[in-house]
Order: sequence, then C-alpha cells, then structure tokens
Amino acid sequence: MRKILILVFLVLISITSKAQFSLEGELRPRTEYRNGFGNLIADAAEPGFGISTRARLKFGYKAEGYNLYISLQDVMVWGENRQILPDDENNSFAVFQAWAEINLGEGLTTKLGRQAIIYDDHRIFGSLDWAQQGRNHDAALLRYNKDKFMFDLGLAFNQDYDNPTGFISSGNYYGTTGFFSYKTMQYAYLKNSWDSFSGSLLILNNGFQETEDISNLQTIGTHLDYKKGTFGAAANLFLQTGKRQGEVDVKGAYLASVDFSLKATDKVTFGLGTEIISGNDGDAGETGAFFPLYGTNHKFNGFMDYFYVGNHANSIGLFDIHASATFNLGNESSLLVKALNFSGEQELPSGEKSLGTEVDLVFSKKFKGYSLVAGYSQMFASDGMYELKGLDESLAAGSQNWAWVMLVIKPKFL
Repeated sequence: MRKILILVFLVLISITSKAQFSLEGELRPRTEYRNGFGNLIADAAEPGFGISTRARLKFGYKAEGYNLYISLQDVMVWGENRQILPDDENNSFAVFQAWAEINLGEGLTTKLGRQAIIYDDHRIFGSLDWAQQGRNHDAALLRYNKDKFMFDLGLAFNQDYDNPTGFISSGNYYGTTGFFSYKTMQYAYLKNSWDSFSGSLLILNNGFQETEDISNLQTIGTHLDYKKGTFGAAANLFLQTGKRQGEVDVKGAYLASVDFSLKATDKVTFGLGTEIISGNDGDAGETGAFFPLYGTNHKFNGFMDYFYVGNHANSIGLFDIHASATFNLGNESSLLVKALNFSGEQELPSGEKSLGTEVDLVFSKKFKGYSLVAGYSQMFASDGMYELKGLDESLAAGSQNWAWVMLVIKPKFL
C-alpha cells in the first residue's frame, strides 16, 4: 500500500506541474557466463550461467526553492521466485534514492536523504552502477558550489530501529556489519578547477561498530586531473590511519595511482597506467592494508573482480600495471581492449608476488532508444594467484573466464 501511495502522490504532482516533473525508467537485463569470475573456479565445478534484471522508476520534481528525487528499484534473478508467489522471496525491492536538495542561496545548498555519492573517478566514493543493486548512502550534505570551486560537508549517523533489543539495551548500537558498513561518517570534500587542470582533497572519517566501542578509520587524499588537447593525465594519492572494523590499528596504509590517455586519432584512444595499494604487514593487532571503501571498485583492477570487490580486504595489497585501447568503430559502436598485470604489493608466504594477467574486452553499440553492451574477460593466473585464492593449480579449471551481454533501456516518460 505504501508503494502505491507514493506512486499516486507523484502522479498527482505530474498532473499539476508537468513542466517541473520528470518521470524516467530503466530496464537492464544482463546475462552472464561465470567460469572464474571473482575467484578461481575448480575443474570439478560447473560454470555459472544466469540472467538478472534491474528495473528502476525515477521521479524528479523541481521547485523554486528545492529539488526532490526518488528512485525505486527491483533487482530480479530470472527464476528465483516460484510461480504465483505472493511475496518476493529475496526482498529486492528498494528505495535506491530519496532525497531533497534545498537552495539556501549564494551557491549554498543542502542535500538530505538516501543518495548516491560520487566524487572524481569513483575511487573512494562511487555509485557502483555496474552492480545491479548499486550503492547509496543515507546522509546529509551541506554544499557550496560557485564559479570553479566546490565544497561538500557530509554527515551520516546510522541506526537500526528494527533491532529493539539492541536499541533499548545499548541506546545507539548499530549491528549491521560487513562491506565496511559504518555507524557514523563525516567528511569534507574540496575541489577547484582551472582551464586544463583540477584538483580535489577528501578528508573522511568512518566509525565502525561491532561491540559497544566504535572504531574510527580516517582516509585522506587527493585526486588530480589534467586534460589538454588529445592528452590526459590523472593521479590519486590516499592514506588511511586509525582503526578499521574489529579495533584493528591501521598504520601506513596507502593507495597511489597514475593514468595517462592519448587520443591518437578520431578512431583510437590509448591508455596506460599503474596503481599500487598497500597490503597487510602481518603484525598482530595492526595492518598496513588500504581498502578503497565506497568506490566503484569494479571499474579498477580488472573487470573480473578478483580484488577489492567484497574480497582482498586485508591481504597482500596489489601492484597493477595496465594498458588499454578504445576503438571508435562508427555507427555508435566502440570496442575497449584492456590488459592488466597483477602482483602483490607484498610477498605471499612462499615468497611469490606475481599473480597473473587479465585481458578485458568490452563492445558497446547504441541503437535508437537503447544500447547493447557485451564483454569477455580472461584470467591468466600465475602461481601466486593459486596460492592467494587457496586453490591448487592441479585442481583448478584450465581456463578462467567470464562473458556477459547487457541490454540497457532508459525511457523518458515525462
């Protein structure tokens, strides 16, 4: 009933003020063949094959003093519910975004509610749009944006009213854990842009609660971006200190990267880059491992998601060297070819550091009103990868690969 009331309310708004109301949709079915996606697959295991669909309905309303946005979504795996089932078994229906942005004047606004937070290249904060469910935050932002300067102050305080026992006994105990779910968050983000160059600074604190105590982790860093003519360069440098989940001391954790791009012709663009992420130093009670937290991690370190996508959180770190070429094939189509070589930032117990090489191919084609995207990835694992993932090479499948195809339809109803 609540869902129906929301829809009726928004439809009434559209009737009275169509010029300020927008209604958009999204349907995104994706078919995947997984034969080593996310982890090495054993030879005795069957490859995975399945289809999932993301459906979104997006409502926007612009008034003189504020903007309102609501995005409803459901993520469905084909066949997960039996026929004529009265309820969705996986409870995948969700309010993905629901926020209001209020104009305070002179370039100052505040944005309140559930929202996707995205900065720079998505390295620390990103929408994770590749994942069908996406990533969001329940937060309050105070924003200043004028000329070429912007400043955001973000605050979040998470609570679980559905756990009355914990709530009553502990006052503000927050029992949601995993994937760096935080109790509190505070951050400041500053960015300034010039003609060919931009630079930003992020100062972030996350408070994690697993007992009565809260572990506070600080992430501080910068993103630099330069573009002029056909040449581009971008760099990241981030440090982490404090305590991560479980009261583990974080000391000397860092992420550093640099990427270059060159548009050689109207048809071909080349890319070259490297990234190093610190790993666990092995000392009891502390770690030097960096984790990129709430970024779009699928975008980095290979599309097969072997690193920092729900995994590799306190391991040997990563040294990634990558090269790419993007080809404009004409007729609204393109092809990305990317190769990545992986090594540990630290040695494995055997002394091995080499982890392997991944090759990613992505083809995209735009049609009238929709687009088609398909990809293929192959992992050529080294001895270190088998050791890292805990699978003997003799038991692993001879080929580790992943293929997918996705249809994207985004109609604008109003």
